[in-house]
Amino acid sequence: MSKRSSAVNTGLDERAGSTSALGSHERVVDKQKMLLSADVGHFSLVRAMHLADLITLMNGFCGVMSIFSSLRYCLGDPNEHANVWIALAFLPFGLFFDFFDGRVARWRHKSSLMGQELDSLADLISFGVAPAAVAFTIGLRSLVDTAALAFFVLCGLTRLARFNVTAAVLPKDASGKSQYFEGTPIPTSLGVDAIMAYWLYNGSVLDHLPLGVWLEGSVLEFHPVALIFVLHGCMMTSRTIRIPKP
Repeated sequence: MSKRSSAVNTGLDERAGSTSALGSHERVVDKQKMLLSADVGHFSLVRAMHLADLITLMNGFCGVMSIFSSLRYCLGDPNEHANVWIALAFLPFGLFFDFFDGRVARWRHKSSLMGQELDSLADLISFGVAPAAVAFTIGLRSLVDTAALAFFVLCGLTRLARFNVTAAVLPKDASGKSQYFEGTPIPTSLGVDAIMAYWLYNGSVLDHLPLGVWLEGSVLEFHPVALIFVLHGCMMTSRTIRIPKP
């Protein structure tokens, strides 16, 4: 057999394998769409979910429980910080489930558009809204502070939407994964969570936040540490920051 024939056959085999894998993926997606759009049948939504989707929901669960813990602190004794610690503790577990769902999806060869949307929404809760709720809880409560926190959450929302739109056109490695993150991934907000945990450990919360409060008593009153969230939001939406994927 000539080298050209061998190359052609190899190319045909690779194309056949690729077509087979694509067809398998399309069948999975079509089955999920059918179950989701079915007019009859009990628990069609539950039956349409893959194992990876259920793990993704655990990520969202951690974020929601963190928010509830933050609210519980606001309703209780401000000198009792147990609920703030619980709120912060849920967030690393959210990251665990965020990593784990992708591994399970690749292992079972069952990725889906629904799973992608679930992943983005769960990330927004666990790494956007929940950290902002903790920040409000520990003292970033002025009008300007909350505007900064809202900016952070909206930047996270925009970054996730951009990723969903551009993921298909970003350069891929041999395994089919994107080679880099465009802007800092939203789970990097765990770094901000670590900073807040350090403040909490040192008792630097509420009226004792680092750098104090500026323009106190005016409508523009704010805590300079709120700028950390503004900076992080800008980094998430940046197109010039490219972080290689592990």
